[in-house]
Amino acid sequence: MYASYFNLRESPFSITPNPDYFYLSEQHREAFAHLIYGFQQDAGFVLLTGEVGAGKTTLCRCIMGVLPEGVDVALILNPRISERELLGMICDELHINYPKSSTKKNRLDRLNEHLLQSHADGRRTVLLIDEAQTLSDRALEHVRLLTNLETAKHKLLQIILVGQPELIETLDKPELYQLAQRITARFHLRPLPLRDVEGYIDHRIQTAGNRERIFTDAAIRTVARLSNGTPRLINIICDRSLLGAYASEKTKVTAGMVHSAAKQVSGRNRRRRYIRPLVYAAMAMVVALLGVGIYYRADPHSAATIAQGMQVKLMEWLALIPGFRANAGG
Repeated sequence: MYASYFNLRESPFSITPNPDYFYLSEQHREAFAHLIYGFQQDAGFVLLTGEVGAGKTTLCRCIMGVLPEGVDVALILNPRISERELLGMICDELHINYPKSSTKKNRLDRLNEHLLQSHADGRRTVLLIDEAQTLSDRALEHVRLLTNLETAKHKLLQIILVGQPELIETLDKPELYQLAQRITARFHLRPLPLRDVEGYIDHRIQTAGNRERIFTDAAIRTVARLSNGTPRLINIICDRSLLGAYASEKTKVTAGMVHSAAKQVSGRNRRRRYIRPLVYAAMAMVVALLGVGIYYRADPHSAATIAQGMQVKLMEWLALIPGFRANAGG
């Protein structure tokens, strides 16, 4: 909607992973090097972790675009599956034929035969599992066993695990000790600092076709603070900020526009409308309950009746809050 207004070919802040817009910050260069290392080695696991929206999937797609010759990749994006299904997905990615009714052992045998032939042809095979934190402990152990596919001198499969921070906690479990021991390289993507948020925003706008500064310095600082340096949140806030500037017929995005955009994205304004009245109602209810407690000593029956009436009234107040009925119901 606003692209042509800002002389852009397309929206620069889409949350869809697009290697063309990938910004190589210092830490992303380091993570990139770790993944390349993983593609070049023939032993152990490589582990890449980061919070939701840190850019892990985009980084993986960039790696896929610069693979050296002779490397085959099985990319698994939805690993919340059984071990048998996982083997099937790996075979599908590597174009290995197998009967759909085949057992886990049959699929593993087919995979082993394929890997041996690829090795004989001078090719390397890498298994890259994104969102690996969704793998069960049992599936992770099965993934570890895949590294036992080997010749006398070389591993036939290099494995790269990409996931959220809880994957680190999972791998610290005693039952997964053998897998953790085999991790030869680890990297954790942290939030972007202010200087990289600035570079990130400018890079995406320039990639979309406009080489002028659209966001003011104050706006960039505000984006960095409100997004906590998370690329996905930066995209969402910046996209809504550009839309706000377009609607206001402004050529620059200011800090105020960023604040408004962030509130729209989070729905914070709507919630705040109800917070203050609810606090006042709760305070009044506490005072009233204290009074009922004192009255209870003189007339327990009447006090209980009053307390029940107050509870009904409180529920009526809460029912005025959007979503309360649904939330209260489970």
